[in-house]
Amino acid sequence: MELKIFIVLFCTLFTGGHSLKCYECSGIMGSCERVKETTCMGTARCASTTSVVFTGGPGVKKQYKGCEVKASCINASVNNGIVRTVTSSQCCNTDLCNNKDAPDSSSNSPNGKQCYYCDGQSCFNKINCLGTEDSCYKATETVGSPTFKGCMSKSVCDASQLTEDYTSFSCCQGNLCNGAKSVTQNLLFLFWPLFFFILIH
Repeated sequence: MELKIFIVLFCTLFTGGHSLKCYECSGIMGSCERVKETTCMGTARCASTTSVVFTGGPGVKKQYKGCEVKASCINASVNNGIVRTVTSSQCCNTDLCNNKDAPDSSSNSPNGKQCYYCDGQSCFNKINCLGTEDSCYKATETVGSPTFKGCMSKSVCDASQLTEDYTSFSCCQGNLCNGAKSVTQNLLFLFWPLFFFILIH
């Protein structure tokens, strides 16, 4: 009996009970600053993420390292015609394996797809999707609030965190499939992709 208990405890300590250690840091324009070690909770894995935000000029790059759940380890892009955020993540499951920065995977090449977007006055505007943006999206945060639209990678559409945060959130695959209903947007929704990196972490 005591041998069985010992075996169970041994397996718990060295398999499922093992807590993963990862590097943790964040920084803008270049590698992370003030790198430290952290212990992940549950089934979280080590992650290294590079996020680039475009607002009409050269992109602003942000690096992040830390613990992430599997669903957050995605390579994706969100583009509402005003602001575009491209995120590349690399995840791994051994101690301190996230020492390298994830590569910048942003591409400004049109991929042939078009979606509607809103500019604060109308949602009749068309945008050429770039890079991995293979879906159109339409979202509303609360009942009666403005709708916002644009291009998005399917991997973001599939992220459950987004659908939980909005009363209405939908993605579609066809050209201009996200409708052209005219709405008015406020500044927060125009710059929603700026918060994309926060939403998926």
